[in-house]
Order: sequence, then C-alpha cells, then structure tokens
Amino acid sequence: MAHGTKFVIYAALAGNALISVTKFIAASVTGSAAMMAEGIHSLVDTGNQVLLLHGMRQAMKPADARFPFGHGKEVYFWSFVVAIMVFALGSGVSIYEGVHRVVHPEVVTDPMVNYVVLALAFAFEGVAWWMAWRAFARQQQGRGIRETVRTSKDPTTFVVLFEDSAALLGLVVAAIGLTLSQVLDMPVFDGAASIGIGIILAFTAIWLAMRTKSLLIGEAAEPALVADVTERAAALPAVVAVNEVLTLHMGPDYVLLNISVDFADDLPAGEVEQAIETLTKEIRTSHPRIQRVFVEAESRPA
Repeated sequence: MAHGTKFVIYAALAGNALISVTKFIAASVTGSAAMMAEGIHSLVDTGNQVLLLHGMRQAMKPADARFPFGHGKEVYFWSFVVAIMVFALGSGVSIYEGVHRVVHPEVVTDPMVNYVVLALAFAFEGVAWWMAWRAFARQQQGRGIRETVRTSKDPTTFVVLFEDSAALLGLVVAAIGLTLSQVLDMPVFDGAASIGIGIILAFTAIWLAMRTKSLLIGEAAEPALVADVTERAAALPAVVAVNEVLTLHMGPDYVLLNISVDFADDLPAGEVEQAIETLTKEIRTSHPRIQRVFVEAESRPA
C-alpha cells in the first residue's frame, strides 16, 4: 500500500508542477484572475505533494531514545500542514485576487489560450484523480466514502484524492467564469470565479484539517481489532477477566496496545509471565500492526 500511495503522490506531483507552470503562463498572457487562482492552486498542490512525501519518509525513521515509539505520526503532522497550506495559500490568495478583480475588473485577452489550458489541465488532473481514486477504493472494503475516510488511519491517500477533486471542481468554476466573462462581456465574472475557487479550497482545507487533527491527537484502533484482542485475552485459562483494552495509532501501521487483565489469584508468578508471553505473541501474530503490547495485571473492579 505504501508503494502504491507513493506512486499516486509522485504522479500528482509531476502533473501539478507542469500544470501550474502552464496556468501561470496563460494567466500572464490573458490577464485572467481565475487562471491565476488556478495556477496558485496547482502550485500549492505541488508543494503539498512534496510535504506528504517528506512526511512518509520521516515516518520510516526507526525508534530511538528520544522517540521510543518511532516517528509514525510524522505522516499525520505533515498532512495537517498540507491542510493549512491549502487554506492559507490556495484559498486565501485566490479569494484576495478574486476580490481585487471584482472591484477592479480587467478584460481577459486571448480567452482561447485559457480554454486550451483548462482542457489540458482537466485531462491531466482527471488522470491523477483516477489513480488516487483507485488507491482509495482499495481501502473501502464495501464501506462508503465518508465511513472510509472516518476510519482510515492513513491520510495520504484521501488527502491526495480530495485535493484532486477540488482541483477538478476548480477547473469547472474557472471555465464557467471565463465563459460568462466573454459571452456577457462582464469581466467581473472572472474575479467571481477566482473567489469561487478560493471558497472550494477553503472548505476542502477545513475538512482535511479536522480529519488530520483527530489522527494527530491520537485515535484508537478500529472496534473489531479491540474486540478480537479482548476475546483472545479472555480465552486464556490464566485470565479471570479482561478489565480494559486501550489502543492508540502511532502511525498508519503502528498500533500501541495496553491491556489490563485480572489473573487467577492462585497463579504462580512464573505462570503469569508465561501467560503474558503467550498473549503477546498471539496478538502480534494475529494483528501485525500492533507493534507494542503492554499487559497490566490488575484485580477486576468491584
């Protein structure tokens, strides 16, 4: 999955870099605010892909004395930074440019250049979106889009997917604004399109920030994993009761597990140690994502 995700990000990076240059050239030739907003959007997306790749690379660093549980949350941090970038740069600059052009409208020259660039950008973005969608669909496993995003612990795939979705929608808005500006001879629609693009980016950024913030703070593993661990622990002859099972995602594929169990009172210390070892091995074998297991021997609460 990591290799597939990286491939999707590299593809989006290459496409956005080429598209942003093309859009900026078109904006300078035609004077279109909507095209300028689209160029800024693609440039921000290019930087975002670089940040996601950096986060994935940092997350692979091994644990050390300062970070005993590894660097897995680097992915969550840089995904959150991406959301801030989309909001501050992509949305903020697009809305500012659009308001400026609405207040001081300018006629767009050579509109055909913009249409050609938008068509090419839509084709490139469409390919990148399709690749991101295929990677995302592999995570769905019969679930809906909203449920998949809510339960996913790897933000890289859905961040790229929603960035590409916002890009495609932004291209449509830019095309509508340029068309209305030309047909109605009202340059104000070009500025309005830039504002529309900024609003799309703002909603996308806020949604991504909320989702990645939750991962950054620390989410538990899915209920099915917790239930299976609880069942396995309760099935051990040495265990009287399972008091509590706590999990925390330290990264997309790194789960920290803390389980509190009540062992039989007459059990010798050596057998308690053996039971803990057996439980730990069984849990790690059944769930490779659980990389650290802490077992607490506590009496069952009254």
